[in-house]
Amino acid sequence: MQKAWQATKAFCKRADMLLLGLCVLCSLFGIVIIRSATLSYDDSSRFVFVQILSLFLGIALFVIFTILDAENIADKWQYLMVFNVIFLLMLIPFGVDAGTGNKSWLRFFGIGIQPSEVVKVIFIIILAKQLSYLQKYKDLNAPSSVGQVLGHFILIFGLIVGISSDLGSALIILFIFIVMIFMAGIRWYWIGAGVASFAAVMPFAWKYALHDYQKQRILAPYNPNIDPTGDNIAWQANQSKMALASGKLTGMGLGHGTQTQSSALTGKHTDFIFAVIGEELGLIACVIVLALLTAIIIRCVIVGLRSSRPFDTLLCFGVAAAIAFQTFINVGMCIGITPVIGITLPFFSYGGSSMFTLFGAIGLVSGVRYRPKPSRFTIKY
Repeated sequence: MQKAWQATKAFCKRADMLLLGLCVLCSLFGIVIIRSATLSYDDSSRFVFVQILSLFLGIALFVIFTILDAENIADKWQYLMVFNVIFLLMLIPFGVDAGTGNKSWLRFFGIGIQPSEVVKVIFIIILAKQLSYLQKYKDLNAPSSVGQVLGHFILIFGLIVGISSDLGSALIILFIFIVMIFMAGIRWYWIGAGVASFAAVMPFAWKYALHDYQKQRILAPYNPNIDPTGDNIAWQANQSKMALASGKLTGMGLGHGTQTQSSALTGKHTDFIFAVIGEELGLIACVIVLALLTAIIIRCVIVGLRSSRPFDTLLCFGVAAAIAFQTFINVGMCIGITPVIGITLPFFSYGGSSMFTLFGAIGLVSGVRYRPKPSRFTIKY
């Protein structure tokens, strides 16, 4: 018993408990909001139970990935890559849309999992390994190196879009990729070439790769003629804005939101949970939510900047990029400035896959702090 207590104390001293505390606080806050948002559902308690169970699983994954050295995991990148590809390909025969409109879920024995959530974290690990290896042993900016990195991105991005039509998850992969290659030191001429290539390919992708409903979702926030009555594509965003506006400074109280407690606001415990927070707890709560998520992102960046290995730095920035992009797009969806593309609010929205993969990713960041560093890199923080 004494050894277990000593081991726990040693873990808490070396792990990033501040980061864990922030994430747990966000998750508990989210569970309270999920409970309020689902009061009108017959199976309201199920949502809370699943989220609490996912939180405990997430904390366990945080501990595991804190202790494990992520670079040792990344050494098996071939197996990780095969896993990512097979996991996404499983959506072809077994994928279901789970009411999202995208064939992006696997469901077995009543348990659902979104492969893109797991793939996202593994993508960060592999890409960090790939970039740090090319930095150390090759020329990162050589055409062959850029081709390898780009090929990895195109494979995962293409599978997500092609198989599940999950534009939201694909865009998260894109943003992670951009941030990580920039931090790795990719030259500006490659970035310029990438922008030019994107501009050249975009008209063809718009015409042949995107479905009509996806095009309408993308254009709806910027073109009121897409849905002039607000009863179709713009319905969710309009109801969300009404909910946020009605909450004012302090909100209408938990369980008393007009939009939340009716069927007007759809996806209220998932994609539009930020609107529920605004309506029932007000602007002050919304600011607190954004402050908490910003603190998590900044903490990931700080740990990355203070790390002694390029791999660790890239890993931390990849995790920070994923959380930052998800937060920006989700809040943008709720206030009507970004398209409604099915991206949840990290740690707050309902979803077991999102919860435990986020905690696993945070565990990777904590592991950077957990591992001892050479004396010249030792900085107290």
